[in-house]
Order: sequence, then structure tokens, then C-alpha cells
Amino acid sequence: MSRKPTILLACDVKPVGLHAFHCVGEKYIDAVAHGADAWPLLLPGFGAGQDLESLTGHVDLAALLAEVDGVFLPGSVSNIDPARYGDPTEAVRPDPQRDELTFALIETALALRVPLFVVCRGFQELNVALGGTLYPAVHDTPGYLNHRENTDDPREQQYSHAHSVRFVAGGAFERVLDTREIQVNSLHGQGIRELAPGLVAEGVAPDGLVEAVSWPDHPGFLLGVQWHPEWAWRKDAASTALFRAFGVAARARLLDRAGH
Repeated sequence: MSRKPTILLACDVKPVGLHAFHCVGEKYIDAVAHGADAWPLLLPGFGAGQDLESLTGHVDLAALLAEVDGVFLPGSVSNIDPARYGDPTEAVRPDPQRDELTFALIETALALRVPLFVVCRGFQELNVALGGTLYPAVHDTPGYLNHRENTDDPREQQYSHAHSVRFVAGGAFERVLDTREIQVNSLHGQGIRELAPGLVAEGVAPDGLVEAVSWPDHPGFLLGVQWHPEWAWRKDAASTALFRAFGVAARARLLDRAGH
């Protein structure tokens, strides 16, 4: 069996009983492992925590990313600290240890041109890391839909299609998906307010909220989505195509690193 590309996944930090655990949801690991056909490698949060001294400065991210083939930033129930984008709103469900990891990870991955795929919270992290801002609560913002799931619904219903996303003509998403419009799920409370310099808004929801971005200056692969393509990726054609394209980009980097 040929060697598979290695893709880093950023961990959340969550309390389990009396202890803090660094973790990634299985659905993300599954989509990276089988959808992108890669080896998933979980990277712990970098910030100081209950039992952890900060890893910033202890881990050489540039050296680490030089040895991997992709970075995936998954979604989470936690939110970015609004102070990172100049908003005085009090942080709701913060995860500063993940923030410290992902913002450094994005900067380093872009500098090294490592393929990067970001989902939900990761999508918001990318925008903020590059200088954009967020709506702390889209559902409280005039003119926008309520993009949150009903937490009382069964899981399958929470992740069912909620609205369409329409893509720009000739963009990366149209090339990958071979269509200008798809149906997506919607499980987020925050969203892009001001798009970061360098990012291109490639897809919008019916209310105009940006839900898909690319970064044309990346020579390999950089796509971000506000929805959850990892859910039922085997059954949803668009989700299958996104993870397959990510895997192709990671495999190309692996071959390049191997000198082929």
C-alpha cells in the first residue's frame, strides 16, 4: 500500500469530569481519513490550560508543517474570543487554548503553502486570522437568517439541508463541485461580517452571508466553508468532492516533498 499524506487536525479543549482533554470529533477524523484518504494527526491546543504549560515556543510549527501534507481546522461548539477581532462582546463558550493554536497554525500554513481546509469555527478563524471580523450572533443581526440548528432535534435532522449556497462563476468551488449551487446544513451562531483582505467570497447563503471562501494566492489548496461537509460526506456529492479535492492536494504535496 502506498504511503498516505498526513493531515493535521486542530484540537478543541473540553472538560471531562475534573480534567481537561484535547480532542477532535470523530466525524472530522473520519472525513479526513477516508474522505481525503489521509493519515489524520491530532495537534493539541497550544494555550496554557488547567494542567498544561503553553506550547507556544515549545513546538516549532514551521518544522512540523514542513513534514506534513495538509491542515484541517474543524468546527466546534466553542467560539473565537471577540477581542481577537476588536469586538467588545463578552466571549461565549471560549476556547483560548484552541485560539492560540489555530491562529499560529494558519499563519504558518499560509507561509509554507500547506494545503488548508477549514470548516465552521475554522472558517471563522481563517477570516479573523487574516484581518476580518465576525458577527458574534448572526441571528440577532437585522437582515440575516437564524443559522443555528434546533438542539432539540435528532442529530440527523440538525445536520439536514437548511438552505442553499450559490457560488461565483469560474471560482474554485465551481471547479471542484462542477455546479453553481448546492444545499448545505447550518449549525452556527457566528458568521463573517467583514471579509479579510486576500480572501475571496465564493459562496453566499440566501440572506447574503458569506459561507464559502478561497485564497487565490495559494498555489495548492485553500478553501473554507461555514457549513459541515464532514457530516454524511459519503452520501453528499458536494461534500465527497470537497474532501477528495483536499486529499488530492495533500497527495501532491507529499509527492513534492518526496522529490517525485
